[in-house]
Amino acid sequence: MDILDLFYKGGPAMWPLLVLSILSLSVIFERLWFWLRIFVQEKQIVNRVVDAAQDNWEVAGDIARQASNQPVGRFLYAPLRLAKSDAETFRLALEATAEDELAGMRRGEKLLEAVIALAPLLGLLGTVLGLIQSLRSIRIGDLGTESTAGVTTGIGESLISTATGLIVAIISLVFYRLFQSFVVNQVKVFRKAGNEMELLYRQSPPNFSNSTSAIVRENIIPSRKPGKTRVSEPPEPPNTPN
Repeated sequence: MDILDLFYKGGPAMWPLLVLSILSLSVIFERLWFWLRIFVQEKQIVNRVVDAAQDNWEVAGDIARQASNQPVGRFLYAPLRLAKSDAETFRLALEATAEDELAGMRRGEKLLEAVIALAPLLGLLGTVLGLIQSLRSIRIGDLGTESTAGVTTGIGESLISTATGLIVAIISLVFYRLFQSFVVNQVKVFRKAGNEMELLYRQSPPNFSNSTSAIVRENIIPSRKPGKTRVSEPPEPPNTPN
């Protein structure tokens, strides 16, 4: 049977189901591309930043800054871009950035939740409307006769919308759970990378003394131009009459 034929036989509920299926597929494909890019580069970025932080924090910051197009890169670069910080500030920067990045990873979940809830209900509504249409012309005296032969066909066609709604909801639910498992895995990755960075920071924090002292001297001690110091001459005594 042709797909278009099934679509038209499904009744008016097939149109909102079509819209929901398009929205669900758009979110699914966008999230699959998003997670594919993360899984390809994430482990390499974390290893490079952590290895560089063991020797030079400035090099680690440059590597994290170059990888700021990835969530884990922005996560690791957040505490390294601070001009001066202590261990507590370092940890707070990691935690705040992790919350923002994980919230961005959950983008599209609300739409999938709506599709999962609405698709079966719309399918059931289409079935009910189809049954009403099929049973409207039946009379009690026609039961068991050839005049009711088309009623069975009408009932079967009205179930198409229910099957379609269930298919859309099931596919959306599968990918919804898959994306949730990816987010849970990212929580573990962020926690492990953050703990390693904080441990390295506590063992060998970066030295801000050189840069800070230069800034302090520049701000507090005004610069003097080279040259002789000009001493003001004493005022002339007032003229007194002889």
